Amino acid sequence: MPLKNTSEKELDAHISVTPRFTVKMLEKALRLYTPSLSEKPMAEFLADKCDDLGFEDIQIDEVGNVIAKKGSGSPTIMLCGHMDVVPGKVKVRREGDSLHGRGASDAKAPLMAMLFAAASVKENNGTIIFVGAVDEEGNATGIKNLVKKDLGVDYAVFGEPSGTKQVTIAYKGRLAINLKVSVEDSSHASAPWLSKNAIEESLIFVNELKKKLESNQEDRTKGMLLTATMTEIKGGMSHNVTPKECETTFDIRIPVDNNCKNVEQQIATSVKEISEERGVEAFYSILDETEPFEAPHNSPIVRAITLGIREVEEAHPKLIRKTGTGDMNVLGNQWKIPVVTYGPGDPHEAHTIDEKVSIDEYLRGIEILKKSLQHLKRLHDKKLK
Repeated sequence: MPLKNTSEKELDAHISVTPRFTVKMLEKALRLYTPSLSEKPMAEFLADKCDDLGFEDIQIDEVGNVIAKKGSGSPTIMLCGHMDVVPGKVKVRREGDSLHGRGASDAKAPLMAMLFAAASVKENNGTIIFVGAVDEEGNATGIKNLVKKDLGVDYAVFGEPSGTKQVTIAYKGRLAINLKVSVEDSSHASAPWLSKNAIEESLIFVNELKKKLESNQEDRTKGMLLTATMTEIKGGMSHNVTPKECETTFDIRIPVDNNCKNVEQQIATSVKEISEERGVEAFYSILDETEPFEAPHNSPIVRAITLGIREVEEAHPKLIRKTGTGDMNVLGNQWKIPVVTYGPGDPHEAHTIDEKVSIDEYLRGIEILKKSLQHLKRLHDKKLK
C-alpha cells in the first residue's frame, strides 16, 4: 500500500488520536463482522489506520495477519490482538457507557487499545511490533504462522479482556478429541432389546471417561482443575432404527501443572478399560492439542503492566490464571520470552448474545498500556546496566 511521508504521518497522529477518535475507531471495527478466517476487512482497516498513525513496515502476511512497526531502539515489544470473533452478529450501538457489538470485549477493544498505545511510542523509546492475528477463535492459524518468523521480540503482550485491574499470567492447555463408539448390530426401534444402542452407550462412555479424567481434584481451584466437557454428538441414521455408531467431541482443558502427553496417556488407558467393560468398540483421535502455559510472575513485563495499572487505576492489580486457552500458549511455549495477556473488557461478556464493553474502561486501558510501555522501556534498560 502507498505510505505517507513522515511529516504527514506525524500530523495525522497529532490531530487524530483523541479519546473521541479512539472510540469512533473501535465502533468502526465492531461494524466489521469478522468470524474466524474471514478477517480480511478488519486487516485492511487496521493496515490503513497503522498507515495514518505513523507505523512502518506495514504488511498483511500469507495467512492474513497484520504486522506493523512503530518506534525504534530496544526493547522490542510485540502487542498482539486477534481480529476474529465467534459467529453471531450483535447490533452495534452505544447505550450510556456501553458499546455493544460482536467482539466488543473479545477482543476488538483490547486490540484497538493496543493499536493506540503503540501509536504513542516515539523514536528511541523501544520498538513495537503490532500484530492483528487471524483465527484465534479457531485453530490459531495466525499465531502458529507468526511464531515461525524471526522478529527478535523481547517481550509480548496479548490482547484479551481481563479487566483493567487484572493481568493474565496463565492459560490452561487444551485437547480436543473425537470419540467413536460402535456396537455390534442395530435393530428396529420397536424391539430395542435386540441390540445395544450406540448413542446410549456413548453417553455412558463419556460420563465414565469424564469421571476418570476429573477424579481426585476436590481441593483444587477452578484455575487448576482439569475439565472434560462433551461439546458435540452425532449418531443415528433413521428415526426408527437403533444407531450402530455414535461420535462425540470432547473438549479437555489442562492446568499448568499437567501436560498434553500425560492426559493423552490417561485417555488411551481409560478408553481401553471402558470399552472392555461395556463390550463396545471405541476409537479416539486428537483434533487439537495446545500445551498449558504460565508466565514468570516477576518478569519486567508483569512489573511494567502492574505499575501502569497502579498509576491509572490507583489500585493493586491482581495476577490471574484463566480457564480458557489463548494465543499466549502457543507463543509462550515456542519463543520462551516474558509474556502476559491483558486488555480492557469483562471476560464474562465474551461470546454472549449481547456482547459489550465499557467505553470508560476501554479508554483507561489505552492509558494503562501507554504507561506500561514507558515503564517496560525503563525496566529493560535498568536490567541491562
